[in-house]
Amino acid sequence: MSSLTPPQAPATWAHTPDQVTTLINELIAKDSALWDKVGSLPPEECTFESLPISRADAEMETMTEPLLFYQNISTSKELRDAANAAEVLLRDHGIEISMRLDVYQAKVNAEKNIKASGRKLSPEEERLVEKLLLDGKRAGLNLPDKERKELEKLKKELSQICVEFSKNFNEENGHVSFALEELKGVPEDVVSGYNKREEDGKTLYGVTFKTPDIFPLFKFAENPETRRRAHEGYDNRLSINAPLLDKALDLRRQIAKLLGYPTWADYITEVKMVKTAANVHTFLDDLQKKLRPVGLKDRETLLKLKEKEHEEKGYPFDGQLYIWDYRYYDQKFIQSSLDLDEKLVKEYFPVSVIVPQIIQIYQNLLSIKFVEMKGDSWHPEVQKYSVWKKDAKTPEDFVGYCYLDLFPREAKYPHAAVWGLIPGYLKPDGTRHYPTVAMVANLAKPTPERPALMTHDDAVTFFHEFGHAVHGLLSRTQFSKFHGTSVARDFVEAPSQMLENWGWEQKVLKKISSHYKTQEPLPDDLIQKLIKSRYVNAGLFYLRQLFFATYDIKVHTDKDATDYTQLWNDLRQEISLVIGPKSALPGQGSFGHITGGYDAGYYGYMYSLVFAADMYATVFKKDPLNPALGEKYKNSILLPGGSREELDSLAEFLGRPPNAEAFMEELFGDSKTSSANL
Repeated sequence: MSSLTPPQAPATWAHTPDQVTTLINELIAKDSALWDKVGSLPPEECTFESLPISRADAEMETMTEPLLFYQNISTSKELRDAANAAEVLLRDHGIEISMRLDVYQAKVNAEKNIKASGRKLSPEEERLVEKLLLDGKRAGLNLPDKERKELEKLKKELSQICVEFSKNFNEENGHVSFALEELKGVPEDVVSGYNKREEDGKTLYGVTFKTPDIFPLFKFAENPETRRRAHEGYDNRLSINAPLLDKALDLRRQIAKLLGYPTWADYITEVKMVKTAANVHTFLDDLQKKLRPVGLKDRETLLKLKEKEHEEKGYPFDGQLYIWDYRYYDQKFIQSSLDLDEKLVKEYFPVSVIVPQIIQIYQNLLSIKFVEMKGDSWHPEVQKYSVWKKDAKTPEDFVGYCYLDLFPREAKYPHAAVWGLIPGYLKPDGTRHYPTVAMVANLAKPTPERPALMTHDDAVTFFHEFGHAVHGLLSRTQFSKFHGTSVARDFVEAPSQMLENWGWEQKVLKKISSHYKTQEPLPDDLIQKLIKSRYVNAGLFYLRQLFFATYDIKVHTDKDATDYTQLWNDLRQEISLVIGPKSALPGQGSFGHITGGYDAGYYGYMYSLVFAADMYATVFKKDPLNPALGEKYKNSILLPGGSREELDSLAEFLGRPPNAEAFMEELFGDSKTSSANL
């Protein structure tokens, strides 16, 4: 395989800010000229072949997505700014093209001519035509000219706000400072990574709001005042985004009204598996009713721990569980009830071992091979791979390219996510265009005392995100519009959520773990404790997810709400069962999903868990590392992407329509109770 050369060159990563700006403008001009040509076609000449309806989008995405990606990963502010500005231009261009009546009419004419000619389309071609016409209706192309122009203006304004929200999110660089004694309980390897400075004769430790810095403090800092200050800083870190969200919600209401939808949520869910906003409310309300009693028991358990500790340490106890108490007492409970020490578990997860081991599991399961490459990428720490079929013999066995950017740095995207940078699709000459994916994470870096270590949560997250990466790599669709994770947004998480289960399997944990000193795998007793901890306090955990989903659907359906900060704090307390700070803080400013494509869609994380649980329990549970089952998963779920109805892919994989029994059994031990509105 080492002698094989990929049939497609990798992306290049040496752009200057000026080149990004120039290229985007050139690509927009070229694309506009193409659509001008389409819009001027006589009605009788509009056919499936004469309209570049799939090729144009594929080529545009291939050229532009890597340029826009710089805003999430570049160390150069000038390059990030250029990428941000390019995204605004590209979004505006996309809105303009989507609003062109002549282009839409050409598509309508093409559909008429296809039917009149008797030309037989493939199922994927039929789906493409159907989706393109629906896109035109949803873009408002059946509106009068005045309303259509107003709609275009509102969409561009909304697009600009979403870009600005995301830019603030990526470039947030706040911190909160503590003296060493205030950090009692926080692991030494974490504290040693904090920035030290002298101020008024005292040594202070600056804790950034990046996950590897702030989350260990939430989980281990013994002083409740330390946790309170840290959490309030964390909640307030993106207050600059709160007025932007206010404006975005107002614009979405105006757009929905122009398009004739009762609410923005009704507009968004029309093309989801759930179909309506009312179904979302039903799903969330029903699940909350089932979860609340479980959450109340969890809260009582944690309150007893808090009362006992406060009595022992002389802290006042007022009978309340605050939001800054939740992670701390959750891990305390796990440690005390299961004798599970997260800091000890972490010692078995050195990044240099875990990452290759997880990749190896995916390779064996899905019969593929990752070959590390040297050379061009956007940062020296980035790992670059060419990906091939397992026993590749010819260039046609190439799968695509994968980049891993795993460690934090200033102004980098602060969480874990996967970008489908370049789509896969079939070119007009019948050859394949291959995909490129990038996984971005923020794992802890090495310290003078220890190598880079992952928490078990990090490992589970890696299984999840890498699941998105292989979805983007192994999809084989004719059109880029359906490639990889381009499925209904409330299904997109299901495959990766299913793959999280591997991080809880004994044989997998044994395989991927290796103590950084002794190289011994996790001992069996520690593995059993980990597995038992999975659903400890699950009621509170899932109620927190329900809070995010409920806030999201509420602000996109309620027409009377105006104080979104107060609503955020009230709903969090009501649903999550934890008390927030005395003064309401604009935590919604850090709710990146609400402007990043999950608007009126956060429910999808819980909704897709139903499918994930069913897929795992029905197919993989009996033998999760079996390549034959991996092949079945690849063919039924990954390969078709969004080229067919997601329920059809699920039915093929499961051998029947999906149901909620496995999900309910997992959470409540009651397979007869279904809360999923499937």
